[in-house]
Amino acid sequence: MAILVTGGAGYIGSHMTWRLVDEGEEVVVLDNLSTGFKGLVPPSVKLVQGDVGDVDLLSKLLPSENIDAVIHFAGSIVVPESVSDPLKYYENNTVKSRNLMEACVNAGVDKFIFSSTATVYGEPDLGQLDEELPLLPINPYATSKVMTEWMLRDVAAAHDFRYIAIRYFNVAGADPQGRSGQSSKNATHLIKVASQVALGEREKLQVFGTDYDTPDGTCIRDYVHVTDLISAHMDGLTYLRNGGASVAANCGYGHGYSVLEVIRALNNVIGREIPVEIVGRRPGDALSLVANANKIKSLLGWQPKHDDLEFVVKTALDWERALPDRNWY
Repeated sequence: MAILVTGGAGYIGSHMTWRLVDEGEEVVVLDNLSTGFKGLVPPSVKLVQGDVGDVDLLSKLLPSENIDAVIHFAGSIVVPESVSDPLKYYENNTVKSRNLMEACVNAGVDKFIFSSTATVYGEPDLGQLDEELPLLPINPYATSKVMTEWMLRDVAAAHDFRYIAIRYFNVAGADPQGRSGQSSKNATHLIKVASQVALGEREKLQVFGTDYDTPDGTCIRDYVHVTDLISAHMDGLTYLRNGGASVAANCGYGHGYSVLEVIRALNNVIGREIPVEIVGRRPGDALSLVANANKIKSLLGWQPKHDDLEFVVKTALDWERALPDRNWY
């Protein structure tokens, strides 16, 4: 049996694909390559170029490739863009996920891992966010993810179908072996953009607001290294294979760093200061998002190994430095 990774030519999806290959799993990647790159997919893996919302394609692909589990990364992820173009996000993240679920039910695929987000919690005034909080999204990106979680819940109640929704906090860094990393030229991730500034690919780093109610006035995020996040998915796959019940779980380290603290970590790694410009707040940004990750540790046995901000930054910087030499980029 094989595992289908949707969005497997993207940043997080490609890390998942490499890990599955490392574990000896049979993998098929489905990606429309709108933001992904063929070069991020391991050469031994079958890449199907197509849309995750294409029911006809899925109805053929799932049985023909003997798929028995889906790990779903495909979707749109830029919060400010979701504010300006909400229909794109409800189409790409909600409607297409609904079509994928339908195809899974029809094909008898009963194990599903979904990449959700900490932004489903909105802006609770708390130190750590746990899974018992109400879901109160404040932007269309987050709302599109909440709607998908609700669909998963209802599908699991009606069919032989179990899922894990992993609520990511801020994913960052790159494969320590240099096989994958964040490759989008116009990415908005803080550590990616800061790395581009450090290497002279961008003129300066904009800091969106210094008037938040935090110690230094900038937003706080829980930055989790991408390989630790992927380990959580592997733990989730084992959990579902062992008959585990459907669940939503946070994935983060349990402590946060402000934007200015991330910049200082990068400055420490490169030994100089990068140019920074302070600008106004960005639409849709929450003040602080920090995980309570007790559930994913106790239920799935997740044990992160890279809880070190400078390590996270260094791997991202190493990937960014090597990226121009990639012949597929």
